[in-house]
Amino acid sequence: MDYIKAFFVGGAFCLIGQILIDKTKLTPARILTSYVVVGVFLSAIGVYQILVDWGGAGATVPLTGFGHLLAKGVREAVAEKGILGALTGGFAASAGGIC
Repeated sequence: MDYIKAFFVGGAFCLIGQILIDKTKLTPARILTSYVVVGVFLSAIGVYQILVDWGGAGATVPLTGFGHLLAKGVREAVAEKGILGALTGGFAASAGGIC
């Protein structure tokens, strides 16, 4: 069942991207950066974690998941180091996510 959920969440992101490419004059690069920003925004308001819990890899693998990872890292770094954590939290989270 986890595979089906991941397929639908990841597929929905691809479907939205394809519709944006077909129906607007946005370039793929702008759409991809928009996905990162949307991931940060949805993470900031607390919605993206619900999507990650339900959709698993379908929500964490796309670029929106990278935005969520950055926002989560910044939030944790600010809690630990104060306002200076806002400058290092995204980098630390993305480097820690890879290793």
